[in-house]
Amino acid sequence: MHKIIFILLLPLMFIQALRVKKNTPKLPEPAGERTGQVGAGPEVSLLVLGDSAAAGVGVNRQQQALSGTVSAGLAAHFSVSWQLLAKSGSNTEQTLKMLKKKHQQDPFCFDIVVVSLGVNDVLSPISAAKWSSQQRQLIQFLTAEIQCRQLILTEVPPMGSFPALPQPLRWFLGKRSDEFNGVLRLLSKSEPFTLLGFGLKPQPTQMASDGFHPGELIYQHWGDSIVETIGDVIMVK
Repeated sequence: MHKIIFILLLPLMFIQALRVKKNTPKLPEPAGERTGQVGAGPEVSLLVLGDSAAAGVGVNRQQQALSGTVSAGLAAHFSVSWQLLAKSGSNTEQTLKMLKKKHQQDPFCFDIVVVSLGVNDVLSPISAAKWSSQQRQLIQFLTAEIQCRQLILTEVPPMGSFPALPQPLRWFLGKRSDEFNGVLRLLSKSEPFTLLGFGLKPQPTQMASDGFHPGELIYQHWGDSIVETIGDVIMVK
């Protein structure tokens, strides 16, 4: 039904999309190291992979972002070697190509991989079916070639609650992000990864100043949830 309504409202939403792109502040990726080692204990390696949210757009320092919160949380129990491979605007296809190229140039492995992807795919014309295929290819590469022991994919955030988006564009992108999350839930029944729910809908006051990216509190909650999920698996093994 939302696709039919989208066709009817396409001219209006096209104009809205152009205005959002023009008027939304372009926040930079935060400063800070993108690789490091923290903590003491059993050794684990961590890769944070994906888009602008993975890169930490919305906060000032990487310590406040996803890679910082996850590595710091794990450091309470492990000696963590971590790396961030993320870029604003990246979709699933671009991320997989980048990952394959880097691995071909200098092969690497990680025990834990955390993935944040989907928003830029939702914003593109890609179908949910094609995105499912791309996600499956990414999952298989991470498990077979990167040899991760624990793969965590985060659901696409609820774009229907992004304050930067006007109605009805917000409604449509919310429906589309729900559709893509359905793809992830279906994949999680057959593929070797843990799907992390986004939790409560973000409040406007918790978002970054652009109304589109997470703020510090959201990154902290997100990171804590990932650390808890990782601990439940890694500590048992």
